[in-house]
Amino acid sequence: MLIIPANSASAAGGFDVANSLRFNDGSTDNLSRTKGTSDSTTKGTYSFWFKPSKTTGLTLIENGTAAADRAIVYIQSDSTLKIFSKIGNSTKLDLGTNRVFRDTSAFYNVVIAIDTTQGTASNRVKLYVNGTQETSFASSTYPDQNDALRFFTSSEIEEIGIDFENDGLFDGYMCEVVKVDGSQLAPDQFGEFDEDSGIWKPIDVSGLTFGTNGFYLDFEDSSALGNDAAGSNNFTVNNLTAIDQSTDTCTNNFATVSPLVVIGNTGQTYADGNLTFNASSTNWTATNSTIGASSGKWYAEFKVVTLASSTGYGHVGITGTEGITAGNFVSTDANSVGVTLDYRGSGQTYLYSAGSSVQVAGVAFSAGAIMGIAVDMDNKKFYLSQNGTYLTVGGSVGNPGSGSTGTGSLAIPSGIETFLFAVGGYSTSFKGTWNFGSPAYAISSSNADGNDYGNFEYAVPSGYFSLNTKNLAEYG
Repeated sequence: MLIIPANSASAAGGFDVANSLRFNDGSTDNLSRTKGTSDSTTKGTYSFWFKPSKTTGLTLIENGTAAADRAIVYIQSDSTLKIFSKIGNSTKLDLGTNRVFRDTSAFYNVVIAIDTTQGTASNRVKLYVNGTQETSFASSTYPDQNDALRFFTSSEIEEIGIDFENDGLFDGYMCEVVKVDGSQLAPDQFGEFDEDSGIWKPIDVSGLTFGTNGFYLDFEDSSALGNDAAGSNNFTVNNLTAIDQSTDTCTNNFATVSPLVVIGNTGQTYADGNLTFNASSTNWTATNSTIGASSGKWYAEFKVVTLASSTGYGHVGITGTEGITAGNFVSTDANSVGVTLDYRGSGQTYLYSAGSSVQVAGVAFSAGAIMGIAVDMDNKKFYLSQNGTYLTVGGSVGNPGSGSTGTGSLAIPSGIETFLFAVGGYSTSFKGTWNFGSPAYAISSSNADGNDYGNFEYAVPSGYFSLNTKNLAEYG
């Protein structure tokens, strides 16, 4: 058994998307450009894939620099999607879905196909999500026939991930961002349903006619993330760097941690595409990964960012999907295993399994330390390293290749039938960032798993794999 997000296109083969772009609202990440003259002011199509890290108030695409004259696509405060346009302060387009976009574990594909010359109002703007046309709307104002919507008028500012007021910043991942100028296209120009799984997946769009003012952002050039792969309609990159180029895509979806799962109390915050976790200031709180498995061997790294002050406590390890309720889960929950971190050092840092202390960790964890976590679900063994050196457990140095012997391992409790990576803590003095294979921090020595997926600081043990949907389909 494995846990794969429902919208994951990577459960099937076909066209591979190499890169996405990771947006962090805390650093005002966005792309912008000034549009030239369009082939048509009434016809065009957008297609893009996105995995949100939050579920409310997210600008996806905007055209215009004033509230009275603009067009925008965004996720509203109730997690529904809105396509909206004003011309001369008059609302010309207002489509608001009843469908909500609350899945932070997988990618959505949105296609917006516009042709205001159509005689039937509902044909002037069509919205497709994962290949299927949306027909249920909370609001449905369509443009007048032949309206020139701001999506296609020239000399406007076009932005991705931000609106003109620097509000509603996008937080999450985007890939395969396409604009076709002059044609209202069907979704089958951008994707297809897999014959076996029925999952909507992307196809190669490089052969499309993009039009004079169209573009194709594939994010494959880390030195020019705003590069138009279809022509010269490049975007200016604002506050995004090469580290924001990600391999977490709509065809190989990597784990993150979930802001929707709250173990214990509330108050934790997230950043860097839901890879960075900062504990609550006054409560024990925790969460787990968006993807897990019940078989196979898996590897991830966790970098300690902050572990300081009189209240810096953290917990890093794995949990089961069954019955986790405790905020400080590693030390109290029967279905967990891992390490408790204490700002005071190794004398206060313990290894736990099944809710009981096994031993003092024997090493001090501090800011900058990178933990390697190797999970052997086939033999129910858990291994932990610091900066590439495996910890000694029960008098033996950890050896992830020792199989059923479990040399230097902690026992994974029998109650964990399906595991999830997990993190928790107390006080904002505890903060750390996960690397499930697509890191949000610089790696000095790149190491991939045996399938050549992932980018880790330290060597991935032989037979262990990064937690993504391609690996899960093979080994989960």
